[in-house]
Amino acid sequence: MKTIDYYYSTRSNFTLLGAGRLSALAARYDRQILHRPILLSETMKPLKSTPFHKRPAILRNYAMHDALRTAAHLGIPLLREPVHHMGPVELPSGIVIAGQNAVLRGEAGNVDHLSQNVLEALWLHDRDIADETVVAELVEASGFKDAGKLIAEALSEGSQAELIRNCTEAIIRGVIGAPTYFVDEEMFYGQDRLDYMERALAG
Repeated sequence: MKTIDYYYSTRSNFTLLGAGRLSALAARYDRQILHRPILLSETMKPLKSTPFHKRPAILRNYAMHDALRTAAHLGIPLLREPVHHMGPVELPSGIVIAGQNAVLRGEAGNVDHLSQNVLEALWLHDRDIADETVVAELVEASGFKDAGKLIAEALSEGSQAELIRNCTEAIIRGVIGAPTYFVDEEMFYGQDRLDYMERALAG
């Protein structure tokens, strides 16, 4: 099966805004989504990009306004500034990696649902996605059988090494932010480019 390579931060509001449409496109065009969670703190280094929380207030405010405007257009009840917006990324990123690897091994579960559940937990419900109890609920809601085992795998050296490899791969492939999608080596940056990505899928 052909794929869509999907690079994103599990703490990105714009990633959430595209997640549902991405899944729909993958199903429509018979593509498998390959989840590649990344650390923007690492992938932005070669671009010498200023971390979001250190950017001028006028830029931060506009970015949030734009996210809320997009969310309203899409009918997604996005929160403006969740209390848990900032936080550790090892577990939320690792759980997607572990979930994907579990599915590749033939275990039950839906990694596309898991990824979206993590994003929604933060940006729709302001839940702490670095909390193991919260993540266990999301894992079980996504059809995986043993949440404790998957969480342990998520925090393992292997899963965390894969997270770093994703970052290296993203830099090599020219990823400039989240979310970024690849269709047959063509890059599409931003959820607002999904219409163009659909043209590529259809073509």
